[in-house]
Amino acid sequence: MVFFETCGPNEAMVVSGMCHSRPALVTGGRIFVWPVVQKLQKISLNTMTLNVESPKVYTRHGVPISVTGIAQVKIQGQNQEMLHAACQQFLGKSTEQMRHIALETLEGHQRAIMGTMTVEEIYRDRKKFSKSVFEVASSDLVNMGISIVSYTIKDIRDDEGYLHALGMARTAQVKRDARIGEAEAHRDSGTKEALAEEARMKAKYENDTEIAQAKRDFELKKAGYDIEVQTKKAQSELAYNLQAAVTKQKIKEEDMQIKVIERGQQIKVQEQEIARREKELEATVRQPAEAEKYKVEKLAEANRNRVVLEAEAQAEAIKVKGEAEAFAIEAKAKAEAEQMAKKADAWKEYREAAVVDMVLETLPKIAAEVAAPISQCNKITMVSNGKGEVGASKITSEILDIVANLPKAVESLTGIDISKSMMLGNRV
Repeated sequence: MVFFETCGPNEAMVVSGMCHSRPALVTGGRIFVWPVVQKLQKISLNTMTLNVESPKVYTRHGVPISVTGIAQVKIQGQNQEMLHAACQQFLGKSTEQMRHIALETLEGHQRAIMGTMTVEEIYRDRKKFSKSVFEVASSDLVNMGISIVSYTIKDIRDDEGYLHALGMARTAQVKRDARIGEAEAHRDSGTKEALAEEARMKAKYENDTEIAQAKRDFELKKAGYDIEVQTKKAQSELAYNLQAAVTKQKIKEEDMQIKVIERGQQIKVQEQEIARREKELEATVRQPAEAEKYKVEKLAEANRNRVVLEAEAQAEAIKVKGEAEAFAIEAKAKAEAEQMAKKADAWKEYREAAVVDMVLETLPKIAAEVAAPISQCNKITMVSNGKGEVGASKITSEILDIVANLPKAVESLTGIDISKSMMLGNRV
């Protein structure tokens, strides 16, 4: 009919308006709705899956971890009170808005529970943690008309390596317990095996003892019989061995005679071989050695004579060279002596003139030596009081003054007045 509205089992219809003091709630059925005077709204009863993330939450001991939970929630349609509360909270809102509100509520309770527990409690007893979050969150969500169908922990992780360290400690503990259990099992197994081996060996030894006793009796009786048999056998073998020994002795005597003859023949052969080798040695070694010795002696004698002759020639050459050098030195000395004698005679005859001549030849050299330091100077600074000459003429005049004072120095040393002698020489 036109005025009837229907809905499926996964949704609820809410009719409000005339004739209803409170909204009429219908889940998965039909209802008559008056147009204009009544209003029809629907709300979804589908299950919503929430991924509850709580990153880096500090636990009771201050260790930050991250927990991811999976929750299944839905609006409870069988309970009229809860459905009425859900209508008050979510009617007119989208499914995503409902999901967001439920997710925020669950995440807040999840973080709060994490802060009251240690990492070990959360990690090792996930069921207890899930139950705590389920119970605390359900009280708030029920007031909103939402029930938690299921809640479980999907993942627990941390960035500090705390869980890894716990896992390593637990792994080491399990391995230790396994090794202890294995050692205890080996110990019990070894004990039982030892007891069984002891019983087996005891039975074996008892059995071996009885066997040994029976064997001993058998051996004693057998030994008695064997004595008689062996005695007769020994007498027979002794007679046989005696005769065999006599025969072997004769054979050995004949063998010795044969070996003596063979040894004599070998000695003769060796003597002949020695003689042959001596001749061979004489021809191949001794004679070439003597020839080589003679050759070496002759070469050594010739070398010695050569060295002696070279030494004598060298000594003679040194002697001749020395005599020549001595003659040259003597001749040079005689020439110098004659020159000195002639120079002395000249000095005696021309004493003053010679001195004057020497001084005149020396004056330019003295002037050059006096001026030499000045020629090496890069810069000359002259200071004058304004009364005398200034400039290069001053330097020249000082050098000439030094040269002009030389005759006085010669006169004081030799007693010869050079100026006077030069004036007499000019007059002549």
